[in-house]
Amino acid sequence: MIDPRILREDPDRVRASQERRGASSDVVDRALSADSARRAAIADFEAKRAEQKQMGKKVAQAKGEEKQQLLAEVKDLAAAVKQAEAAQGVAEEEWKKALKAIPNLADDAPAGSEDDFVLIEKVGKPRDFEAEGFEPRDHVELGKMLGAIDLERGAKVSGSRFYFLTGVGAELEFALINLAMEQAREAGFTQVIAPALVRPEAMEGTGFLDQVDDGVYKIEDDDLYLVGTSEVPMAAYHSNEILDPDTLPRRYAAFSSCFRKEAGSAGKDTKGIIRVHQFEKVEMFVYTTLEESYAEHQRLLEWEKAFLDKLELAYQVIDVAAGDLGPSALRKFDCEAWIPTQGKYRELTSASNCTTFQARRLDIRARTENGTTPVATLNGTLTAITRAIVAVLETHQQADGSVRVPKALQKWLGREVLEPIQK
Repeated sequence: MIDPRILREDPDRVRASQERRGASSDVVDRALSADSARRAAIADFEAKRAEQKQMGKKVAQAKGEEKQQLLAEVKDLAAAVKQAEAAQGVAEEEWKKALKAIPNLADDAPAGSEDDFVLIEKVGKPRDFEAEGFEPRDHVELGKMLGAIDLERGAKVSGSRFYFLTGVGAELEFALINLAMEQAREAGFTQVIAPALVRPEAMEGTGFLDQVDDGVYKIEDDDLYLVGTSEVPMAAYHSNEILDPDTLPRRYAAFSSCFRKEAGSAGKDTKGIIRVHQFEKVEMFVYTTLEESYAEHQRLLEWEKAFLDKLELAYQVIDVAAGDLGPSALRKFDCEAWIPTQGKYRELTSASNCTTFQARRLDIRARTENGTTPVATLNGTLTAITRAIVAVLETHQQADGSVRVPKALQKWLGREVLEPIQK
């Protein structure tokens, strides 16, 4: 959630953020109203409680009929105090609910929706297959020729948007994971295998609970959720803890399987493994101070770019528009790789600065000279396996259907070329 002081002291800033997101500012007015109601409820309870204490002193000193009359008044007052306390509790819950409905302040993100991103840079040049004298095959055809991707059996066993990675496809996944973890280790990240099932508190704390209907799988009987990213368990990793500031930043590289319903993607990317229900990912997650979070955000982007450079891909970096941000992010950078057969750039990685939004919900603080303050959290994709496989296969394919292995992956795959097993 946002800092409530900003809402109280500068509500126009919050309204401006909502406008940048293309969202209604009604949530601001509702939160301010709820805050006023909460304050009034607190004042009413405290006044009645103080009156009750004073009445108690009078009863102790009174005698006879006066005491009996005061006791009757005390009984009525006790009921009023109880009612005021309950009203305070309701007002407090309404205030929290209203505050949580406000997304993070998108002060620095470009205004607008998905298509209003700002291009930061382009890296590398897409291959000119026409000049090379052949038409590129898509990853589905290449995957079949290489014996790497089996979509038919994936659909037979599990349904649409599922797949098997076989042979060099499975090897390529492990190679990408190993390369990502090697880079993370060298950059000082602690490697983590994160759980793929989390409690509702973790989902709510990271701002993903609102997406349950659209994209998240829930295990009803156990009240658990399958994560769409290891950002969720990693954000909750230090929940309800006070961290030593000398240990910040804390950087983690977490591997997990990820699950997404893709309910809102009907008709989109139905062919292949770009948009699927299950995939593996290595996610960078950082805890740091609010002041340092902005520089750390840039560092996450540079680590993502370094990984794409190792895969020898052409890509662009964009500053994501406010209306395309999740509720937790203040700002997000996406790296989009060129996919030859689609003739466009597609998202491979994202890096988000969530400032103190998630930490406030999850009660993660650091001890400072001025007491305890919420930390900042950031996340960045190091590699999302299926999309990385798509980009590698299509970018580095050769006319005969073989695929040149980027140099950085060769030690993990033990070969320089992936050869077709069928023509």
